[in-house]
Amino acid sequence: MTRSTAVAVASLLLFGADRVAAQPAPVDGQALQAAIDQLGDFDYDTRTAASSLVRRAPVEQVGPALAAAVTGHDEGYVRFRALVLLVGFGGATAKPVVLDVLDDPNDRLRAVAYGYFAHEPDPSMVPRLLQALDTETSEFVRPALIRAVAAHDDNAAVRERLIADIDRGEDFFRGGVIEALADRGAEYALDALMRIVAQPGPLQDDALLALTRIGDARALGSIAALQGRDAEMEPMVSAAAAMLGSDRDEHFQYVSESLRFAAAGDNADVVRSAAAGLGALAAGGDAGAVQELFDVGVDADPGPRDAIALVLGMLAMRDSAVVLEHLETRTDLPAAALVLRDGFDMLDEDLAEERFFMTARAAFWAAPEGSRSRAVSEELIKVLEF
Repeated sequence: MTRSTAVAVASLLLFGADRVAAQPAPVDGQALQAAIDQLGDFDYDTRTAASSLVRRAPVEQVGPALAAAVTGHDEGYVRFRALVLLVGFGGATAKPVVLDVLDDPNDRLRAVAYGYFAHEPDPSMVPRLLQALDTETSEFVRPALIRAVAAHDDNAAVRERLIADIDRGEDFFRGGVIEALADRGAEYALDALMRIVAQPGPLQDDALLALTRIGDARALGSIAALQGRDAEMEPMVSAAAAMLGSDRDEHFQYVSESLRFAAAGDNADVVRSAAAGLGALAAGGDAGAVQELFDVGVDADPGPRDAIALVLGMLAMRDSAVVLEHLETRTDLPAAALVLRDGFDMLDEDLAEERFFMTARAAFWAAPEGSRSRAVSEELIKVLEF
């Protein structure tokens, strides 16, 4: 099966010939089981078509079949993909399966399971999640665990542990804590983050972006102290100042111009800095930042395009509605969707990507026939092959 054939099959499965169905119709049981068995096929097109068929089955039908595959299939990769799809669907069927694999030796399964609790917080899980922080050392799993813990940060013990972990362990894991705090808008971590941002080092950029996303004006003095120190970091500093209310238009213009000039001149470090700064602004609801990233990314050469696509891909996975809303405004939708696809391909975050797929799928069903929202969903289905 060619890639174009797989996409055509997926489109037919979703829309149907007459495009009048309001919800997915049941699929043949044998075809569904065959598709689940093919989730781990070596051939890309076969895997893609199999995932597409599974996604288009009603959750009442597909949930139990996926749950059975997670717990009983012989192939580890099929178990992983089945869990990704099951968690993407959500619902009551997912939780008992997730609980069952939290101690599984398969790193991929544990990462998805913790990803579930990052989006479906359960206060009763806090002791178990905190205990896992003492033993989970996998670079693939621990970031998902950190996000799951942070999702419960209305708990005082969780806040205390997160702030402590900013300063201990490997830099990679410390950066994961800082990113999770940014996702949560964690004002309670402000003092710790301002201390880190004042010290040159591998986590200074992470702390700066976190302060930008948190958006607490108390950090403005720490941000102002960084201006003029490092040319490559300057776009991120300006983005932070814009978010915190200091001459927003002037700082935004500087970040945007930095991105355009650096992309034209292939200055990779400044491209990454400016794109990251705009991404932080976009995550805070700045529609102009989303537009600037897409405007530059669509026409950029491969190197700068990749850096921008990474930021947009992460934004789509973490703040899907922001990206979907912007795509409705674009006159170059196919080109913009391709940038997003590049970002997804590089990030390789299966669960976050699946959640975006489900959000776009839900937007399709909710949108009136002939609407711009439905057109965006159709284009994403075609380009992202879901």
